[in-house]
Amino acid sequence: MDPLENNHTQRRFLILAILGVVGILVALFFLRRDGDKGGEQYRTEAVGRGDISASVGATGTVSAVTTVQVGSQVSGIISDLYADFNSQVQKGQILAELDPTPFLQAVEQRQAEVTRSQVEVANAQMTYGRQKRLAASGLIAQSELDAAKAAYDSARAQLSLSQASLRQAKTNLGYTKIYSPINGQVVDRQYDIGQTVAASFSAPTLFTIAQDLTKMQVQADVDQSDIGLVKVGQPVRFTVDAYPEREFEARISQVRLNATVNQNVITYPVIIEVANPELALRPSMTANVTLEVDRVRNVLRVPNAALRFKPPAKEGEEGQNQAGARSAGAEGGGRNGSGRRPGGRQAGQTVYVLAKSENGKESALREARIKTGITDGRYTQVTEVVSGTLNPGDPVVTGLATLKVEQAGSSPLAGGSRRGMGRF
Repeated sequence: MDPLENNHTQRRFLILAILGVVGILVALFFLRRDGDKGGEQYRTEAVGRGDISASVGATGTVSAVTTVQVGSQVSGIISDLYADFNSQVQKGQILAELDPTPFLQAVEQRQAEVTRSQVEVANAQMTYGRQKRLAASGLIAQSELDAAKAAYDSARAQLSLSQASLRQAKTNLGYTKIYSPINGQVVDRQYDIGQTVAASFSAPTLFTIAQDLTKMQVQADVDQSDIGLVKVGQPVRFTVDAYPEREFEARISQVRLNATVNQNVITYPVIIEVANPELALRPSMTANVTLEVDRVRNVLRVPNAALRFKPPAKEGEEGQNQAGARSAGAEGGGRNGSGRRPGGRQAGQTVYVLAKSENGKESALREARIKTGITDGRYTQVTEVVSGTLNPGDPVVTGLATLKVEQAGSSPLAGGSRRGMGRF
């Protein structure tokens, strides 16, 4: 074959191949556009019946029900420790001892003062008796008798003061031994042997004792917007970072009135009691608390995404209809739909049910206007169907789904286009 003719043939085939690829691209474009015009594709979820639990979230701190801080009423140097971290102690058991030397010296000094006062009382008593006899014989003036009586009474008062000082010194000596006030376990110790305890203005804490670690409590701080939903006796679930997969069950035992204000945020303490037989919970753990404030069982419910969905605007629709659709969608995405206020009620929200059109092929949207109840953040209770119908099993629209190009393996270009599309 002539080389020139061979080149013309190859060029002709190349032109035909390019025209074929362009034709395929044009066909795919029009097929895609026709598919878009033919109808939207939607993500749906079936309406069902089930339980809904409305809850309030908070954080708290785990602690023992009874925790006692043991301090010292006198200053001194710690000479002995008889308890350490995690020690089991009994009521009346000695925990630590301060150096008693200065306190023993104070007792001896006060004892000497008492002895001296006793001698002075005895001497004043004898003087008063002598002056009393002389006055009876008329040998001394009445003023001298009165002076002797005053000296005797003053000596007796001084003796009482010395005895009180002695008792105080003995009491301080007794304070050098620190005893446990309750049965429990030592969870904290602040001082070591040789350290000086200064109790001049306040009693320093030497030990912290938890009475019973099998019974714990959580103090959760609940926001003022949710505190009205919290009641004594409501069930509570919480987790701690040490056991992220484990959920502890408890109940509210007290809702306190002393509010806390932190950066203009007002919270109220809620006390939650929980059993701890395995000693898994430890003091000062941070608890992520879920307080169940309401529960309904076996009710009709819709997914929250269905309350937020609104149909896309169609070509040729009037602006007023589009504004109305946006208004309905905004109403469906209210606070109750998002789970912000679990106890709130919304009226007249709209969901869209995907139903077959009259020809049985194309899908059409059917509106159902409903009144809603409580939500758990994922599903919302349907209290009443205001207009339309809504039954268990009906597919309610939760969002739009992008079209998938059929016959994905027909060309590499089609595959690349499919990879560029995803779900909303």
